[in-house]
Amino acid sequence: HDELPKYLLAPEVSALLHYVPDLRRKMLLATLWNTGARINEALALTRGDFSLTPPYPFVQLATLKQRTEKAARTAGRMPAGQQTHRLVPLSDSWYVSQLQTMVATLKIPMERRNKRTGRTEKARIWEVTDRTVRTWIGEAVAAAAADGVTFSVPITPHTFRHSYAMHMLYAGIPLKVLQSLMGHKSISSTEVYTKVFALDVAARHRVQFSMPESDAVSMLKRIP
Repeated sequence: HDELPKYLLAPEVSALLHYVPDLRRKMLLATLWNTGARINEALALTRGDFSLTPPYPFVQLATLKQRTEKAARTAGRMPAGQQTHRLVPLSDSWYVSQLQTMVATLKIPMERRNKRTGRTEKARIWEVTDRTVRTWIGEAVAAAAADGVTFSVPITPHTFRHSYAMHMLYAGIPLKVLQSLMGHKSISSTEVYTKVFALDVAARHRVQFSMPESDAVSMLKRIP
């Protein structure tokens, strides 16, 4: 069971976000939760990747599975056109409104000048590293613990991806749709979540298989 994905339930994620007072930090973690993005995919996001207009807001994620693939792109060995993207709907209205508030409040630009090259580039919304995000999460978990709130699993950036997948399964999203949303090449990667789903749902239902044997015998004797 240890190798199966560990995830948070929706109330746990909301509780964790309560202990992230900074809007920019909170919205990065909320983005991981609302999109199932890998951390490097979320950190690559720019304002242009989001379409927040109703009725169907969405985000375009560049599927960055392997660091080697990313390095190849950086080195120019992989044409930009070969980079795969996926569209993920943003169905939570609170998240969309908070994202709009963050962009407006923090005046996040569409582009910025690269000081090293002098070129104008698309501005990333979160100009931080994976390690910084882990620090933010650690601080939130510590603040929650100081307030008497603990979580069922250790939390890393990837925990939000697992939590997104499980939340979608609980909502009845078909497996093939989830595969597309997660950016999995193989359906077998997505099927891991159905194993967890089956285990957890069965455990919560507490299905009983045994009964007193004498009661069973009496019941059968009464059947004509």
